[in-house]
Amino acid sequence: MDVTPAVRRQSPSSPASSASWSAPSAEDEIFAALASPVRREVLRLLRERGPRSVQELASCFSMARPSFSEHLRVLREAGLVSERRDGRRRLYSLEPVPLVRVRDWLDPYERFWRDKLSALRHLLDDSVTADTETTDTRTTDTQMTDTQTTGITTTGETGAGGRPHDGGGRPEDPDEERR
Repeated sequence: MDVTPAVRRQSPSSPASSASWSAPSAEDEIFAALASPVRREVLRLLRERGPRSVQELASCFSMARPSFSEHLRVLREAGLVSERRDGRRRLYSLEPVPLVRVRDWLDPYERFWRDKLSALRHLLDDSVTADTETTDTRTTDTQMTDTQTTGITTTGETGAGGRPHDGGGRPEDPDEERR
């Protein structure tokens, strides 16, 4: 049996033994109701399939009917589902309005992570740009060194054997012509 616990509140001036108990807030009840995977699944079923009878909902779970009824009671008390009588049947419907409180509570955390991921993306973009500039500088330095060593400027084309040549159709290695 899953029952929402009361919240224990203690004033700073009172000793621990005289702590007072207070009822949980509506927000606490919503989060406590959402803590159970069974109740989250009930909400998903109601969202996807619309209003359902207790029997239809209970058939999706392998648990005793009184246990399942307790889950529905917690959802109803949290305001996440509503109950309507249709003859002898009780139909349950999703009530999404209380979920706005959950969204409002989560919103600052979503913004926090969105800002962190955006900063990471900018850092990675800057890193890639810096790496590209470094690679371009190395390529230019290598080309300059090759030109200074051989006196031949390469155009990026390759001759026979995959060796760079000057683009004039003449291989760099004289032995290359005989092959």
